[in-house]
Amino acid sequence: MKKLINSPETVVTEALEGVAAAHPSLSVDVENKVITRAGGPTPGKVGLVSGGGSGHEPLHGGFVGYGMLDAACPGEVFTSPVPDQMLVATQAVNGGAGVLHVVKNYTGDVLNFKMAAEMAGDEGIEVVPVVINDDVAVEDSLYTAGRRGTGATVFVEKIAGALAEQGADLAAVAAAAREVNERSRSFGVALSSCVVPAAGKPTFELGEAEAELGIGIHGEPGRTRAALTPARELAAVALDAIRADLPVGGDLLVLVNGMGGTPLIELYLMFNEVRKYLEGHGGHVVRNLVGNYITSLEMQGFSVTVCQLSDTLTGLWDAPVDTPALRWGR
Repeated sequence: MKKLINSPETVVTEALEGVAAAHPSLSVDVENKVITRAGGPTPGKVGLVSGGGSGHEPLHGGFVGYGMLDAACPGEVFTSPVPDQMLVATQAVNGGAGVLHVVKNYTGDVLNFKMAAEMAGDEGIEVVPVVINDDVAVEDSLYTAGRRGTGATVFVEKIAGALAEQGADLAAVAAAAREVNERSRSFGVALSSCVVPAAGKPTFELGEAEAELGIGIHGEPGRTRAALTPARELAAVALDAIRADLPVGGDLLVLVNGMGGTPLIELYLMFNEVRKYLEGHGGHVVRNLVGNYITSLEMQGFSVTVCQLSDTLTGLWDAPVDTPALRWGR
């Protein structure tokens, strides 16, 4: 398989060097694999830290900046960062008001962030974790006990980040993060596998006319493997699963996310099918993101995330943000 790399062993560190060179608004500690905002913590502001395996870019490093995260910890490809990384990030963003850990529900992430929070607590830093578990496709997977954390992570980081930027305390920022997670559901579909650089071969095989329904962001199996159908029908499969778990009426924030290998022309087409479906079932899509926000290397496919908005959440979503991957209002 062809990849633009020098060696599988150096992919993450060399990519981090590229991030540092491309984005002077970020401070990149290549040795410890920690990305923070340049300039250090803001005194009196709640710090937001997230992280996870590399290969999902722009998650999480691309969301470090004003109005979102204060730090991100990239692990090796599809591998959780280690507690020491998370501790370094937590220390780096501590402005005296405590730190929120945004944790996707993968076993390694949950355990390692818990250890880091305990170590930070020993140093007098108050840490509150919020676990994201929005994926309705499967209850347990190769990587999780319970539902996986996927697209709602972006919503949580943006909305909780906006509230932190406004000076809210740690309890309020954590409550907003939990509310967004509770109001959000996701479902993903893969048309092809991805190739982890160290493996050098596809994680799984799909036939030319097959799709994996309910895929995870690491290539974990979904609910079922089925014949590839038109986009309209794939949108209905995803949204039927979401609607079975959460009503979709009222004002909605929708993410149609590419998995890394899907052209934007297809994602916009899929968004239109998602919009028509939701509006046909009493929903009103008032805010959206279309593009690659949580990828799985070069996997072809898409995921849909739907969040039921309130006036307060809409205002926080609209608040200014300035990160490499998300920017508006400044």
